Amino acid sequence: MTRQTDLFPADAAPAPTFTPTREAGLDRLRRFVPQAGRAYADMRNHDLPGHPHVSTLSPWLRHRALTEAEVCAAVTERFSPATAEKFLQEVLWRSYFKGWLERRPGVWTEYQQGLKAARNRIATEGGLRSGWEDACAGRTGIEPFDHWAQELAATGYLHNHARMWFASIWMHTLRLPWELGADFFLRHLLDGDPASNTLSWRWVAGLHTRGKTYAARASNIAKYTGDRFDGWTLGHKLRSAGEVEALDGPAHPAPRDMPGDQALPTGGRIGLLLHEDDLHPDYLLARGLEAADCAALIAPTDRSPLAVARHVTDFTFALAQDAVTRQGGTGPVTDDPDQIAAWAEGFDHIVTPYAPTGPLATKLARIDRPMIRPLRDWDAAAWPHTTGGFFKLKTKMADILATVPQDMGA
Repeated sequence: MTRQTDLFPADAAPAPTFTPTREAGLDRLRRFVPQAGRAYADMRNHDLPGHPHVSTLSPWLRHRALTEAEVCAAVTERFSPATAEKFLQEVLWRSYFKGWLERRPGVWTEYQQGLKAARNRIATEGGLRSGWEDACAGRTGIEPFDHWAQELAATGYLHNHARMWFASIWMHTLRLPWELGADFFLRHLLDGDPASNTLSWRWVAGLHTRGKTYAARASNIAKYTGDRFDGWTLGHKLRSAGEVEALDGPAHPAPRDMPGDQALPTGGRIGLLLHEDDLHPDYLLARGLEAADCAALIAPTDRSPLAVARHVTDFTFALAQDAVTRQGGTGPVTDDPDQIAAWAEGFDHIVTPYAPTGPLATKLARIDRPMIRPLRDWDAAAWPHTTGGFFKLKTKMADILATVPQDMGA
């Protein structure tokens, strides 16, 4: 057995880099597409150095510098939907989580309230605080967990399988509040997304699909990490599946109605306001939008009440700046709603992509100015099927893929 002793061993594949431009995302997509078929289906669960078997597109997709529609279009030009099914389903999981939370925004509020309560506990319970600090720093003595904590802090990225193992160990073995773990991810992930992150942690906890938890197993970790961690130590420290119990919480609220689409204005001077949840206005341009200027609102520091990692704030700002520059915009790229409000005074209409539940939507609501918020065709096709589990949405994959030309402006 080869043990992982260094975070990035000299002979290991280099960690992926994430350049905050749309062009860099498109280049990553072009290089990944040949792997999106059978190779992805066979190897996607393997968390190996350099992450050679997954797309690593999530930082661009999270901000919609790349869109789900264009990623799926690129893949289905190369492979049939049946051959690329596993990858296409991964893209749909993002749409599922976004739609599910958008129709139940109270679950985001519950998470914020739970995080506040957990932070109050670590302020008053010394043992809990030290356990939380050790987990965040990668000092638990559980070798793979510590590696992932340090990898996340260093790179802003984790393999999806590692995220599941990490969340399971955080909750079920270390017995730490799940909200603190979700917050740790949001503070460090370049692709940290309110919906995907919150609901993934709730799923591992047994709160999303009631009573169904996810338990990390030593044998599974060994199999899918190339046996690079200390299996003996791991097996003796992890709680077994039989010891893991689902957490308790409020019942899911009933889904609210779908948000409606809004037509573009037909006259007057128009300002285009992009934001960190949607930085590519292709569908608006395809509908005939002619904007006089462009600006962008971001909210990376609002993802947590604690300090958000510098690589997260820098990446978000630079990606938003790239988006505004690509549109020839001269407006501000800022996290200050007052700056956006001042800029908006120069226009008869402000058009902005629909902002789903999360910190950005909250910040956008602070701007005392009517805005036109068109909904993407992709979201309009996917979100009606997010009232239950993922299977309902998965059965509609062909219908959703049929919206790709419209959503891309083709």
